[in-house]
Amino acid sequence: MGHTNQLGEYLRARRAQVIPEQIGLPPGRNRRVPGLRREEVAASAGLSVDYYTRLEQGRERHPSPSVLSALARTLRLEPDAQRYLYAMAIPSPRPARRDVSRNLLDLLAEWTSHPALLVDGCHNVVTGNQLGLALFAGHTHSDNMARLMFLDPAAPVLFREWDRVSASCVAAIRAAATDDPFNAELTALVGELSVRSGHFSRLWAKADVREKTSVSLLLAHPAVGDLDLIVEMLQPGSAPGLRLKIYRAAPGSESAEKLAVLGSLSADEAIERQRSPERG
Repeated sequence: MGHTNQLGEYLRARRAQVIPEQIGLPPGRNRRVPGLRREEVAASAGLSVDYYTRLEQGRERHPSPSVLSALARTLRLEPDAQRYLYAMAIPSPRPARRDVSRNLLDLLAEWTSHPALLVDGCHNVVTGNQLGLALFAGHTHSDNMARLMFLDPAAPVLFREWDRVSASCVAAIRAAATDDPFNAELTALVGELSVRSGHFSRLWAKADVREKTSVSLLLAHPAVGDLDLIVEMLQPGSAPGLRLKIYRAAPGSESAEKLAVLGSLSADEAIERQRSPERG
């Protein structure tokens, strides 16, 4: 997932939300931080303080199911939160990427004037054409559109209508979660974003569910400036479970001209990358 200690970070965040009275402890005084102390979590879950500390610090990453069950009880985790805890500690094998047909790859490559990305249900970018990959190149988490939206500090600048498009993104994630409620990777993604992004957490709490088929998008691209685009979401028949995102600018518009410039820049960069090994 690109984050080195998700389990420990999640445990710390959740113990901060539990008050001592919830596990039968007196309120106490002189607490410098909200929630439970490490030793209180360990005692309530029947663990040694040293072992629990290793879990939070990422030095122990694979607790047993019985340990996870005890932690879930102590931290008062709801079913969704429990599934997220298990997904981080006992991850199921990541499903193999569905094969993308050569015909679809060729079609993507032929679209030189329209950026296009192929994404899965967890918003992972499976592949894309050169212009599509150039649209978000250089940004943190550009391999996952949901993490880019909520975890990249530059996202509110990149997405000119960030409040609107981020709400649309969350509604689409919830729709995907509703369709596939036992998808461990998707559950983990929701849990990760809930912990790491207050904006995502607030939007998720609204429980909006909405499939995206066509949305307008204003991008402030660092290389070519503002882009006024329409994003069409299609379901390729040859790639079940994947969505094809096509970014269009109005023909003859300033944004279309800027996409042409971006295409030239990305082509030049691709040529330069090919030449670099030769120079070495």
